[in-house]
Amino acid sequence: MLAKRIIPCLDIKDGQTVKGVNFVNIRSVGDPVELGAEYSRLGADELVFLDITASHEGRKTFKDLVRRIAENISIPFTVGGGIHEIGDVDALLCAGADKVSINSAAIKNPDLISEVAKGFGSQVCTVAIDAKLDESGEWTCYLNGGRVATDKKLFAWAKEAQERGAGEILFTSMNHDGVKQGFANDALRVLSESLSIPVIASGGAGKMEHFKDVFTEGKADAALAASIFHFHEIAIPDLKNYLKGEGIPMRIV
Repeated sequence: MLAKRIIPCLDIKDGQTVKGVNFVNIRSVGDPVELGAEYSRLGADELVFLDITASHEGRKTFKDLVRRIAENISIPFTVGGGIHEIGDVDALLCAGADKVSINSAAIKNPDLISEVAKGFGSQVCTVAIDAKLDESGEWTCYLNGGRVATDKKLFAWAKEAQERGAGEILFTSMNHDGVKQGFANDALRVLSESLSIPVIASGGAGKMEHFKDVFTEGKADAALAASIFHFHEIAIPDLKNYLKGEGIPMRIV
């Protein structure tokens, strides 16, 4: 069995790492270059950088910041936010990204997924999906950092993204984001069992047991978290040793 991945996430706004709850109440938590270097040193399996206001503000991702982070880490690096065309992908890869995460642009222009996969390989193309469970029991996908509802539904859109060439799906439950009550394991299990590409779980991590549950119950391939790492509530080495002790395959540094 492949090792499960632990992935810290740097949500970036105005050049600083920030964190909110349910995609609102955003506050600053530190310098992204320093945080990225620390997570790399502590044994994180990957690092994700999301420029959370780039699409909403209609601008490109901060390439200089991407370059500075890349120079200070030794783990795979995924960058998302403000990616609208194939040239944006090329620029971020040149700045040091290993993969790109496309979300709003993929929904608006699904052909972009195929273009990225054909141009750079599926392994470069992560399709991020922000979805909210509505009162009817359906997961609705959102644009622009959770600001705009779409007619896309989570499971159908994830399947389409895979068929178009996505190398993995990064699913964030807006209902669970920042609440620290556990991941959306039921939805994650459906995704994992219906797709043949890796699924990254995001939204809801609050304690070590939540990671065990997302790997065993949610069947996720990787788990992404932010505030619990930023605020030193859980140390990555401790988490990985705990999970290994629970029989979950981990890469231990």
